[in-house]
Amino acid sequence: MPPESLSTPALADALIVDPFYLAISVDFEHDMPARKAVLAAYFAYSLGEAARTGRCLTTEDGRLGAAAWLLPRTDAVDTAESAAKNEFLAGTLGPRGYDNYHRIVQFMAARAPAVVPAQAWYLSILGISPAAQGRGLGAQLLAPTLAEADAAGVPCFLETFTPRSVAFYERLGFRCAAEHLEPVTNSAYAIMCRPAADILRNNHGK
Repeated sequence: MPPESLSTPALADALIVDPFYLAISVDFEHDMPARKAVLAAYFAYSLGEAARTGRCLTTEDGRLGAAAWLLPRTDAVDTAESAAKNEFLAGTLGPRGYDNYHRIVQFMAARAPAVVPAQAWYLSILGISPAAQGRGLGAQLLAPTLAEADAAGVPCFLETFTPRSVAFYERLGFRCAAEHLEPVTNSAYAIMCRPAADILRNNHGK
């Protein structure tokens, strides 16, 4: 079992209230154990994708949480990864959740390029077990990749449906670049961007 698999129950517990994850697991809305199992499977796949084509980090105690980053990839890799993920989603999510996934992702993908710098690193998933929140574990998980991005001089971005997480990301240098109302979930989400390190330094020097 990959070490990141230990984190999937914590991710399911932490993120099950997120409008996106509620929408993609809607076929199991009347069976909470099944719903969490489906989300855990989704997170396991997503962490594997991050390990292959980005960065996957887990807490020291892997059962407490994880972060998944996706980095820019070649067209060939993107095509292969997208096809494999679609096959996984079709076999894991129910028909309504599968449809919701694609409608939400298409809506968000159409709006990100207007505010997200080219070649930005994408923070896809961050989740800490509810019982372990408030200890600084989320910031610790993100620190290595943010430092790596700074050293490489590249920007980062994320999308969040959780208003209370905005202040947390702002403390790490992210700023809200746009807000949209996503129609499938009927929920607002923010696109947050963190500029490259040289821009951060210049802004702090003003």
